[in-house]
Amino acid sequence: MSSAAKRKMIAATMIGNVIEWYDFAIYGSFAASIGRAFFPREDAVTQLLAAFGVFAVGYLVRPIGGAVIGYIGDYYSRLAALKISVTAMAVPTFLIGLLPGYETLGLAAPIALILLRMIQGLSVGGEYISSMVFIVEGAPSERRGLMGAIACCGTTLGVLIGSGVAAAVTALMPTETLSTRGWRIPFLLGILVGVMGIILRRSLGDAAVVDGGRTSPIIETLLNHWQLVMRAALCSTR
Repeated sequence: MSSAAKRKMIAATMIGNVIEWYDFAIYGSFAASIGRAFFPREDAVTQLLAAFGVFAVGYLVRPIGGAVIGYIGDYYSRLAALKISVTAMAVPTFLIGLLPGYETLGLAAPIALILLRMIQGLSVGGEYISSMVFIVEGAPSERRGLMGAIACCGTTLGVLIGSGVAAAVTALMPTETLSTRGWRIPFLLGILVGVMGIILRRSLGDAAVVDGGRTSPIIETLLNHWQLVMRAALCSTR
């Protein structure tokens, strides 16, 4: 694999985690505004708790997302799984920015918000591990640990970008504007990163092909561990 193909694979692998954790960062930053927009105007604390309750729903469905997207990766292709996961994150992020609030849609507004967060949670559950498996399988055997670590960096980068965008929007907008509609801007901007991720993953092409004749990294790890255990046992009996 050429150096350009390796760089493209790394970028395409990281971009999904960047998108997903970008969304989690901006949602947490604007949870109070989201609570006011999508839940009945009664008590500010109740609205905030409801907003974080919706936030928690995304975590609860992660195992299901891991199973579904993992199945797609095993029985179709790793690249197909990654395309689905990045799309399933970017589109709901953008739609949350457009979604009318409770005053417009009534009870349908929080229900729609919950459904969008569930789709994002399913995406996160499949993206994180699928991206690591994808890049580790495509990496040279002596670089698998490094590639796996690089894939993890996407989560931190996403949180940093999301926090930075949230801080910038908060600093540049009046409080009233931010509370009513300004909080939507970071969600709408997320589509730019999403489109970039979709383009990157669609352009991988042959770079994403994994040599089927190679031993699975998991099997190799287990075999190496077993060999170390046997050697230690032999040394202890001498």
